[in-house]
Amino acid sequence: MTLITGSCLPQGAGVNRQPPRYQIIKQYLLERIQSGDFPVDHQIPPEEMLAATFGVSRMTANKAIRDLVQEGYLWRQSGIGTFVADRRSESPLVEINNIADEVRDRGHTYSSRLIVLESVVADDEIAMRMGVKVGSSLFHSRLVHLEDGMPIQLEIRYVNPRWVPEYLNADFHHQTPNEILVAACPISDMEHIVEAVLSDPMTSHYLDVDANAPCLSVRRRTWSKDRLISYAHLLHPGDRYKLRSMAHTPGR
Repeated sequence: MTLITGSCLPQGAGVNRQPPRYQIIKQYLLERIQSGDFPVDHQIPPEEMLAATFGVSRMTANKAIRDLVQEGYLWRQSGIGTFVADRRSESPLVEINNIADEVRDRGHTYSSRLIVLESVVADDEIAMRMGVKVGSSLFHSRLVHLEDGMPIQLEIRYVNPRWVPEYLNADFHHQTPNEILVAACPISDMEHIVEAVLSDPMTSHYLDVDANAPCLSVRRRTWSKDRLISYAHLLHPGDRYKLRSMAHTPGR
């Protein structure tokens, strides 16, 4: 394991201007992570080595590492070491969570941009996915969900107005579509279709990614009892998002 030694203090800095010593170690680690020198799952130098290199106590080195763990840059494996975390946004695959809550639970700022909110006539594809007749009236919304100002999901959603009649009147600046749907019709069942796709011009524009950039596509249908409530196409930048699935094995 290689550690770059030497002082991280700016030349000519006075004693009173020196940052706390744990901040020096923290900045050193952040720079290595952000430059790619320490990639995801890379084991960082242990506390003892950092303390010796920077001439500080082990407690000071521990403070720097602990802060970065809390901020999501590092993760610890008891008895083994500390590793660089994968900071891509993550959602569970087998659950439907509110994306705003997921972002806030990570300690980040959630925001959204409402692009389209309208009533539309179902074409062949959407009628099939929504289980209605071609030409039926549906509600359509399109939003971009952001984490710390960075787009992480383009949501294209169709809703059956029979079951959520007030959808177009909802306050999308303070509620996500998920919150609106759950309040109107508690979700009982869902269907996911997940695939890797290349971004089209619309997706590239709203997610701020290059043309033909790899994206994660999730097509989701949700039911409340026997009523098909909604169909959503969720698109995520491949380098900013991941899905997690967990299954319980019988007897474990």
